[in-house]
Amino acid sequence: MASVPAVLNSEWTKIRTVSSTTWTLVSAFAVTVAMSAALCALMNSQFDELPLAEQATFDPALLSFSGLVLGQLAMVVFGVLVVSTEYSSGMIRTSLAAVPQRGSFLFSKILVAGVLSLVVGLVTSFATFFLGQALLGDHRTDIGADNVLRAVFGGGIYMGLISIFSMGVATMLRSSMLSLGILMPFFFLVSQILSAVPGTKNVARYFPDQAGSKIMQVVPAAMNSEPAPYGPWGGLGILAAWVVAALIGGYLVLKKRDA
Repeated sequence: MASVPAVLNSEWTKIRTVSSTTWTLVSAFAVTVAMSAALCALMNSQFDELPLAEQATFDPALLSFSGLVLGQLAMVVFGVLVVSTEYSSGMIRTSLAAVPQRGSFLFSKILVAGVLSLVVGLVTSFATFFLGQALLGDHRTDIGADNVLRAVFGGGIYMGLISIFSMGVATMLRSSMLSLGILMPFFFLVSQILSAVPGTKNVARYFPDQAGSKIMQVVPAAMNSEPAPYGPWGGLGILAAWVVAALIGGYLVLKKRDA
């Protein structure tokens, strides 16, 4: 029986020695910060042209995290690669032979990759916030303002949970192409489109990305948007429920199916 510290060390070695996972996390940071900075600079120059209702509900903290629309996709790719690379390479058989306790194997992998995702998410969130506020000029907010620190920490937690959710989905599907083929369009297209359609937006509010992103919102009904039926922490709780469901599904598939 492999010891837990040994399994954790093994999973850490796998992640840090695969260049694709490392560069994916670098991309998540770079894309999020760059896109957020560009949008904050643009908003600063165009603020006076906004409708009065949007000016009144302007949320400078939330705008700082606008780059997460793309950055979260890199976190999805990281989560999928952490799990599915072993299936595509055939290394999953060796891994399960070394660690036959499948629960220990899976949750050690999730723990190591999840903590790494959370750290990268927090670094990204703080970096994008401070840079974004610097570019907003007179329209900026301060990290000491009400609920702003919660939003900044929440941005990092959101990125980490999206990555872990993707790990659970990839464990169920056991394929990089299939996992990315479902998750990427879902987060980038389906969720965004359904949340804008009157007939489906009430359902889309409970999608993991739509609900979880509320933790980054400081101003209620920001940018004159419709308020959600839950608060910031409630939204994060909905995302966490999606994550737990994905991990349970992944564990059941791993436990019952051959490698």
